[in-house]
Amino acid sequence: MTPEEQIARLEEQNYFQEKLLSQLNEALTFQQAQIDFLEKRIAELEQNVTSLLETSPQEAPANTLPPHYMPERY
Repeated sequence: MTPEEQIARLEEQNYFQEKLLSQLNEALTFQQAQIDFLEKRIAELEQNVTSLLETSPQEAPANTLPPHYMPERY
């Protein structure tokens, strides 16, 4: 293999590696945007649940057995 062929091969490899790196960067950027959105949504949901629990603790269902539970069967 001549030095010119080696240089051409290295340039080809470099091109494809840069292309792959660019694709990976785009995928990573997209995933980070999804993670940021989901973290924001979870924080909003936590805030909603907290506010609901604070505003109506007396209306929360009691920890009782369901009506179909029959302890004599077990």
